[in-house]
Amino acid sequence: MMPLRRLTSYSLRTKLFFSHLLVALIVTFTFVAAAFAVPTLLERQPFVAAGLADLVTASFGRAFLYLTLATILAVVVAAVASLFVAGRITTPVHRMLAATRRVSAGRYEERVPISEEDELGELSRGFNAMAAALEEGERQRREFIADVSHELGTPLSTLQGYMEGLMDGVIEPSEETWGILYSETERMRRLVNDLRQLSRVEAGQLELNIGPAAPAALVRLATESMQPLFTEKGVQLESRLPPDLPPVSADPDRLVQVLTNLLNNALRHTPPGGRVTVEAERQPGRVLLSVRDTGAGIAREHLPHLFERFYRVEKSRSRAGGGSGVGLAISRALVEAMGGAIWAESAGKGEGATFRLTLPVADS
Repeated sequence: MMPLRRLTSYSLRTKLFFSHLLVALIVTFTFVAAAFAVPTLLERQPFVAAGLADLVTASFGRAFLYLTLATILAVVVAAVASLFVAGRITTPVHRMLAATRRVSAGRYEERVPISEEDELGELSRGFNAMAAALEEGERQRREFIADVSHELGTPLSTLQGYMEGLMDGVIEPSEETWGILYSETERMRRLVNDLRQLSRVEAGQLELNIGPAAPAALVRLATESMQPLFTEKGVQLESRLPPDLPPVSADPDRLVQVLTNLLNNALRHTPPGGRVTVEAERQPGRVLLSVRDTGAGIAREHLPHLFERFYRVEKSRSRAGGGSGVGLAISRALVEAMGGAIWAESAGKGEGATFRLTLPVADS
C-alpha cells in the first residue's frame, strides 16, 4: 500500500512522466525476454542443424547488442518526450489551479490564457465564463446592497427628520404631517414586500397556479383596475384585442399583476394627454401581449437593463413619487416562471415605449 499512496501524492506531471516511461520499459523488457528466448528455441528444434543454430545464435547476439543500444537511446528519447508532453498538459492545469485559488479569494476578475484548441482549451473557456459570471454576480450584489440602502435610507431620513421636528416642537402635529409619515412607512413596506416577492420568485419558492387562462379577460381586469389612475392623470387607456385569442398557460393572478406593473410603469412615464394601448396578437404556439405608450421613450442603451433591480434610466431621478424599483424585475421573473418571455422596445427618447410579453398557448 505504501508505494500506491506515494504515487497518488505525486503531481500530475510526475504521474504522466512515469506512465510513459513505464510503457517504454515494458516494451524494452518484452524485447529482451524475446531476445534471450530465441536462441534457446532454435537449439530445441530437431530440424535445425547444429552448425546453423550456432551461426544464427551468433548473428542474433551481435544484432541483440546493437538493438540494446538502440533501445536505451529510445528510452532516453521517450523520457524526454514524456517530460515535454507532460509539461504541455500540466502547465494549463497549474495556471487554472492558481487562478481558482485567486477566484476563491474574491478576485473574480481573474482569467486564464487559452493556448490550445483542445479539451484543455475548452476547460479554460469554461473557467473564464464561470469567473465572468461570478464577477457580474458580485457586481450586481454590491449594487443591490447599495440600492437597497439608498431606497430605504431616503424614507428613513424623512421619518427621522419629521420625528425630531415633532419632538422639538418645530413641526406641529397635523393631518398633513401624519399623512407624510404614513406615506413614507408605506413606501418602505412596499419595497420590503416587493423584495421578498422577487427573492421568492427567483428562488422558485413562489407557488404558481398555472393553467388555462383567458388573456382577454385578464387584460380587461387589469385595465379596469387602473382606469381611475389614468383618468386622474388625464392619460387615455385603451385596449385592442382580437376576438379569437386562445387561452394561455399562466397563473391568472400573477398575469394580472404583471399587466398592472406594466400599465403602472407606462402611466408614470406618459404625460397628461398621452395614450397607453394594450394589444394582443396570436402567434404560432403563443400569445403576444403588448403595452404601448406615447411617453418619454427609452434610449437604446438602456433597453437591456430595464428589468434589473433598481435600474433607473435617469440616475438622478428620485423614486419618491414612483414605484419601488423592482416592479419590472418581478414582472420578468413571473413571466419566465410561467414559461414566457418579456422585453422592451423603443425608437428613442420622445418616441414612446412598448413592453411586450409572450406566453405559451394552453394545451387543449
